[in-house]
Amino acid sequence: MKKMVNIIAIFLVLFLLTFTANIYARALNNLDITTTKEKLHPGETVTLNVEFGEEMGSYTVNVDYDDNLLEYVSAEGGTANNTGSKVIVVYYYNAGGTDTPRTNMSITFKAKEGMVTTNPTDLSITLTGLGTPDANPIDDITVPIVKNLIVEPLYVDYDIALNYTGEIVPKEEKDMEIVISSTMGKSYAHTRIIAEAVTPNGENVKLLATDSQSLEHDIIQSGWGSADGDAIGGKDVVKKLQARGVFSGYGDYSITLKLIDRDNSDSVIASKTFSISVKEKPAEVVPPAEEQVPPTTENKPQQETPSTLPKTGNTIYLSILPIVTILIISYVLLLKKK
Repeated sequence: MKKMVNIIAIFLVLFLLTFTANIYARALNNLDITTTKEKLHPGETVTLNVEFGEEMGSYTVNVDYDDNLLEYVSAEGGTANNTGSKVIVVYYYNAGGTDTPRTNMSITFKAKEGMVTTNPTDLSITLTGLGTPDANPIDDITVPIVKNLIVEPLYVDYDIALNYTGEIVPKEEKDMEIVISSTMGKSYAHTRIIAEAVTPNGENVKLLATDSQSLEHDIIQSGWGSADGDAIGGKDVVKKLQARGVFSGYGDYSITLKLIDRDNSDSVIASKTFSISVKEKPAEVVPPAEEQVPPTTENKPQQETPSTLPKTGNTIYLSILPIVTILIISYVLLLKKK
């Protein structure tokens, strides 16, 4: 009989412990925590929303964040305390006051200015001091709930240029410069430059560059850069490559330059096509040389003696004077004879 009483007592204790636990502590089964966005740029805000799934009389929400990337803006649904890398929001419902039980709360953060790279980060959330409006406790959530974010600058697409000056002469090397640039370029750890060409029928083109080991590479055939690829990215990034183009003949060519990401199955980061016209120079027209005729008397213009002397003011007087003289002498002689 005594043994039976002991067994019943043990079962009663276990039942009371289980019943008490069910009354005084339970899980928050319908909790839902979300963010308004997963990626944000400098100056943009993101809000962490906590939906409890039922009315709450008390709670303390702790949110750890990276203060190198984010700054606290505001909280709604309790009294907030920002420690610099953690925001603590405390709420307590007073049945005799003006507050009402809450089913949600929120915290807003802003991305800091000045970032030049992509930065994965997260918000780490725990909840303590949970209770119903009638003061029944709810289990704390001490294993952090993590919401992932990406904080990055507003990237500008990469631009590709192929620069050269002057006319292109077939079969002669033409100095060219390949320039890849961006005012805010996304960072890539391993990139290469490749090229494709379309040529006139029967013609070909080479785009040559020499590496630090004095080895010459045709970018159209083998690309440019190490096998693993080279890094690029950042603010006001400019990457220049000196090259030489060799075009086999006249006609219209096109060269397409691409920047590819080796870490993402050689996906194309940027691409640009350049049309190049190699024109034949027009033949120079040489003016005929003037015929040199040796000077001869036949070819010299003959000066004709005028048949009539030019008249001047004294000519008539010179003609009359001799006649007058003769008449005077004749008259004098006649007078002497008489």
